Parts: sequence; C-alpha cells; structure tokens
Amino acid sequence: MFLLRMFKYFIVSLYFILFYLTSLFVDGYACALEVNDLYQASVNVDSQGRNDRNQALKQAMKAVMLKVGGQLSVLDNKELKKALTKANTFITRYHYQEIKQPLDLSTKKQLSLVVSFNEDKINKLFYQANLPIWGSLRPQILLWLIDEQGLNRTIISNSKRIDASGIDFPRLVNDFSEQRGLPLLMPLMDFDDANKITLSDLWGRFDQVIRHSSERYLPEAIVVMRISDSSLVAGNNSDNSVNAEAINGDQDVNTCGLLCSKNEVHYALDWSLLSPQAITSSQQISEQQTLSQQYQGTDKIALIQQGLADISEVIYQYYALSTERDNSIVIEVTNIDSLTVYNDLFNFLTDLSAIKSVTLISAKGSTRRFNLQLLGSKSALLASLKLNKQLQQYIDPLVQVDDTATPIFNWRQK
Repeated sequence: MFLLRMFKYFIVSLYFILFYLTSLFVDGYACALEVNDLYQASVNVDSQGRNDRNQALKQAMKAVMLKVGGQLSVLDNKELKKALTKANTFITRYHYQEIKQPLDLSTKKQLSLVVSFNEDKINKLFYQANLPIWGSLRPQILLWLIDEQGLNRTIISNSKRIDASGIDFPRLVNDFSEQRGLPLLMPLMDFDDANKITLSDLWGRFDQVIRHSSERYLPEAIVVMRISDSSLVAGNNSDNSVNAEAINGDQDVNTCGLLCSKNEVHYALDWSLLSPQAITSSQQISEQQTLSQQYQGTDKIALIQQGLADISEVIYQYYALSTERDNSIVIEVTNIDSLTVYNDLFNFLTDLSAIKSVTLISAKGSTRRFNLQLLGSKSALLASLKLNKQLQQYIDPLVQVDDTATPIFNWRQK
C-alpha cells in the first residue's frame, strides 16, 4: 500500500514537472533573443573551385555586413565596398556542407560554403566607416500571417505548410530571419490560440484582440501581414474600406501598372506593425497606433520578402547602435555583493557590442558606478538593455527623471 501511494505521488509530481517545463518552452518565449551567428553566413556554390570560393567569400561577407548593419544601405558604403576586395583578411574559418533541398524530389544535394568572420575586425570596420552596429541582443517579433487565395483565408502557423503554389511559408520566414539576424516567430495556432483569436480578428486587424492573443509569446513587437490574390488586389477589391484602412496617408502603393501581364496572377500584400513602445526616432507611436505599408506584384515570395525587409528596417531604426564618437554614459548597478558577481557584471558589460570600454568609478556597499564609453548613442544602449533579463533598469514611479539623471540598474544572476 505504501509503495502504491509513493508511486502515485511520483506520477503526480512528474506530471507537474512536465507541465512546468512545457509552459517554459511554449508560453514562456523571451521577448528578446541572443543572435549567436551574426558573424557567420552560408552561401550556395556550384563547386569547391577557387573562383567559386572567392565569389562566395565576398557574398558571405556581404551577408554578415547586412546582419550586423541591419540596413541594405550599408552595402553601398565605400569603406565596406573596399573591405570586400580583401574579404580573406576578415575570415576566421570556412567549410563546405551539402544539404538536401526540402522541395527537391531528386537525390541531388546543394553544396554551400559556411564562412565565419572575425567579430572584432568587422565591428572595427563599421566603426571606421562611421556606420551603425546592431548588437546581438535583438527583439522577438511575432508574425501573424494570413494567406488569402480566392475565397479561402488561412492563418499560417509555425508548423510546415506548403500552399497550392508550392510555398513553404514557415521556411521562407525562417530563412529570412537567419539572413537578417532578426528573430521572427510565427504562432502555434494550437487550441489556446484558436480560442483567443479568429481569422476575422486578424484580417480586420483588431488591435486589442491581437495584442491579448499575442501575450503568451511575449513579443517585443507584433506584425500582422496579409497576402492576397483577390480582395486586396486593385480592381478586384469590392470592399474599399479594406484598402483605405491598409494604407497610411503618407505611404505610396506599389502597383504593377504596365509591367504586369494580364495573364499573370496579381498579388497584394500589406503589413501592420504593432509595437509596445515607440520604435522609430522620427515618429512616436503609442500603444494604440501602428505602422502600415502595402505592395502589389506578381511574385508572391518577393512581396513577402520585401515586406519583411521593410519591417526589419523599421525595427532596426530603434534598436541599432549609432557609431557617434566620444559618446559615454554613467550608470549605477545595485546588488553587487561579491567579487564573483562583480566579475560577471563586468564581463557582461564588456561583451555588449554597444560598449567600447568599461571603467569602474566608485563602489559603495552593493552599488557600483561605471563609466561606459559607447560605440552608439545613449538612447540606443538603453533600448537594447531593455531586452535583457539580467540588467534591469530601476525607475521610481514617484520621482521625476530627466535626461541628466544617472540610470540605476539592478543586476540579477542567471
């Protein structure tokens, strides 16, 4: 009898442990992720010959520049273009690998060259070119994607789904996420999601419902993207209110015009970005406001990639680090009660790509004051720090804080 009771207790305990661990992985997504492969890129090649390899090395370095810089415009910089001619001096290692393409029915594998670059050299190159650097701690973006084909609309989940035209949406989004170093997450669309949100809620972009349904994923920002071959396409849309809502007054609609053949399938894509805070330096966006854009064309994949690229640029504007020279900030950090904890904090600060150097100014009790020489602006550093869980800024709601006040942070061990 005693053994039976112990066995039942063990089963119940195991159930709760498994339930807790499941909740960590499903309902406990972090709002920010550490992107660890910013200085690595993979490029498809036809062979292992020298000419193919040299071309691939330059393409890989361009890919890394784009991930680190965050904007396509960095590739036009003269200093970076010059560095591409000597890409070999920035490389730490490379290797070849063969990967089976998921939609290829043949046994042929795609050969690719995987290249890793020296982080310090790449960062120094950006600094010399006076270009912004986007740190490795990046915001988690939740993407709600609705695909409309004729009269049918579908919410795309993160599980594998290939539509009638052969597009694997989750893989397309994941590939873009890796190429640009932007953590993009698609919803599970499980029982919990299905009970909180409907197709109509997403298609109509009902702000409060979408925000509430997205809470379980703890995103830093939310994107609602609609791709359509019918109701959103100019000339096919019988509901004018949909188009009027989808386009901001200051945004241009990209239409095919004479470039599109009558026999081609026209698609329209629009996206809306819902952010918990202001996300651009040029425009303050409250919790109740969104950014929107719309495109039209005949290439469905290209439209999605363009939409994701523009979303990345907007996100970048807030979280990237300006390389303004001779910029510094003084901060105070509490809860430093041992030499081991101090070393952990010091290493954390020096590892941040936004910080050039760290100097201890004073120590009093469990509080340490540091002077941080920055590779970027103060506002960008503070925005990036909001994405981590170890160094949390303390703001007293009863005290009026201005820009001259020393920011106070509380250090939490992992």
